[in-house]
Amino acid sequence: MRTWGATLQVSYAQKVGEFDAAFASLTRQRVDALVTGGDALFTSGRERLVALAAQHAIPTAYFGRESATAGGLMSYGADLTDTFRHAGRYAGRILKGEKPADLPVLLPTKFELVINLKTAKTLGLAINPGLLAIVDEVIE
Repeated sequence: MRTWGATLQVSYAQKVGEFDAAFASLTRQRVDALVTGGDALFTSGRERLVALAAQHAIPTAYFGRESATAGGLMSYGADLTDTFRHAGRYAGRILKGEKPADLPVLLPTKFELVINLKTAKTLGLAINPGLLAIVDEVIE
């Protein structure tokens, strides 16, 4: 097994008001980067997360494209348009009489990677051209 040589630091917040303390802790620990989850807390606190990541100059990867378009460095997550399309199909099947319990559980099958080059430049990061060639969207 190959190792990356990185150390994982976990920081917790249960509400948006705790983000400031979490970032202060990450800064004291001199983290090189941050990856956020895709739950409601990070969605509702998106603007604050993006602002704190910029203020502390911490390259951050987010779950949804909205964070990258709001100024975050990058995002990777399920394509919401595709997810909503599946939800619409399920709604149609239920309206036609199928029982929800009989429908299979579906997981996202289409994902998208978005990179914000403006943010990368602000952070002094050079993005590998090979990576830029495969992203779904580049924000310039």
